[in-house]
Amino acid sequence: MTSSRFAVTARFDVIPGKEAVFMKIMKAQAENSLSLEPDCHYFDICVDVENPGRIILYEAYSDAGAFEAHLDSRHFAEFLEAIAPLITGKVIERWHRV
Repeated sequence: MTSSRFAVTARFDVIPGKEAVFMKIMKAQAENSLSLEPDCHYFDICVDVENPGRIILYEAYSDAGAFEAHLDSRHFAEFLEAIAPLITGKVIERWHRV
């Protein structure tokens, strides 16, 4: 496995009552990213203990270019379209792993 040197965190704020639908879509996105993108090494989904509508992702890629390829993928575009009516906000942050 190639070493992953680039990480992304993404926080989504899900509309109350839409958590189950969002999570189904999110799990499919994680599976697609890991199976279709050889440079995606981790795609972890975490749910806030006190607020099930606050979801954090931790993703690790070989490099920034691999994440850009992720953003350009068809499955990512379909994911964004599917979750748009389910969220009130999102914050994406990019990190260098050390």
